[in-house]
Amino acid sequence: MQYQVDPEISHLIASRNWAEIRKTLANWQPPEIADLLLALERRERVVLFRLLPRHVAPEVGSYMEPEDLNDLLIELTGEEARRVLQEMPPDDRTSLLEELPGQYAQRLLGLLSPEDLREARHLLGYPPDSVGRLMTPDYVAVRPDFSVRESLEHIRQRGRHSETINMIYVISDDGKLLDSIELKHLILTEPSRNIESLMDNTFVSLSAFDDRELAVFTMDRYDLFVLPVVSSDNVLLGIVTADDVLDVAMEEATEDFHRAAAMAPRPVEYNEASVGELYRKRIGWLMVLVFLNLVSSSVIAIYEKTLATAIALAFFIPLLIGSGGNTGAQSATLMIRAISTGDLKLNQWTRTLLKELSVGILLGVTMGLVSSVLGLYRGGAMVGIVVGLAMVVIVLVSNIIGAVLPFTLIVFGIDPAVASSPVITTIADSAGLLIYFSIASWLLGIV
Repeated sequence: MQYQVDPEISHLIASRNWAEIRKTLANWQPPEIADLLLALERRERVVLFRLLPRHVAPEVGSYMEPEDLNDLLIELTGEEARRVLQEMPPDDRTSLLEELPGQYAQRLLGLLSPEDLREARHLLGYPPDSVGRLMTPDYVAVRPDFSVRESLEHIRQRGRHSETINMIYVISDDGKLLDSIELKHLILTEPSRNIESLMDNTFVSLSAFDDRELAVFTMDRYDLFVLPVVSSDNVLLGIVTADDVLDVAMEEATEDFHRAAAMAPRPVEYNEASVGELYRKRIGWLMVLVFLNLVSSSVIAIYEKTLATAIALAFFIPLLIGSGGNTGAQSATLMIRAISTGDLKLNQWTRTLLKELSVGILLGVTMGLVSSVLGLYRGGAMVGIVVGLAMVVIVLVSNIIGAVLPFTLIVFGIDPAVASSPVITTIADSAGLLIYFSIASWLLGIV
């Protein structure tokens, strides 16, 4: 992403008016300051970062990409870098460390205090795409025997360093999660009541080893802004907040877009990617599609005699093949989206197949009637029948392929997003040509 320097800040930097810059930045939000820093030259970036209040600098660092923040920390003194790392939220610190190359991550780990180092290594010990990597151990918990008055006092004492205090967790003496209570309920309840009287023992939680996509789905399904993370024996380990889940949702959506366009998903923004990276991102699948398209060429070569006998058939190849590819891509897109949102389950493939079979017949008959009229006009009655019948079968088959392929890929452990656009279109092209020329050879009596 390209960032622009605010004209006012640019003028103040040019005049070296650091006091006024600090005063101006006091009214800025951390994401805006992060964007400003990324727009500056390295030397100016370090100077402005040092002007930030001590409590603001770590938060600004949380909004920077790991590589950019690492470059900035390298320019700071060891003590300055240590302070930023120690005061960053644990989940943001984990995100920074896991994205950096090993040697840089080890250097930053060496700046942490023993307590923060143990915490960082614990969070980094979870699988890369797990909820454990997203969670923060900074939360507020109370016991069932606490009164509301005691709980609110506890929140005042412990909530300052918590990621959020909107949700308060009730735990047993051995740390097991018993319930979750919104802060507003405590505020609106008589201070003399105890926490146990407010509990209904119903809550939604995640395992630290769950895939992070499950956090996105769960938070969306239950309309929550924070989720507790527990161990296998239900001990509360930490929480996952909406800001982290939103980042995951954006990353996953970007990856799906890349796969749908037959590109290798890479967590690099376009403006930051080099020509070489963009080439490597795209060439792999393009080469695969080249060889898949050879099937289409082979089908045409096999039916060369059919084409030579009725040259009018060639006019309708783009129409039929394009329609088949579009139909298959539509069907695949619907399936992939429904699967990703949880609307469709793997065990529902039979019902889905029957539904798409019905839809495919309706689409095929409608498009076949229109195509037959075009064929009649361009090549006569027999060509019209061939084109119309071929359109019905091609659309039906392409629709079924688009519906079934995502389920098949899931069975083999492949992301179904790769079944979109170019891949499904290429498969539908080959199948469509085979169907078209087979019907033409049969009806026209060409051997």
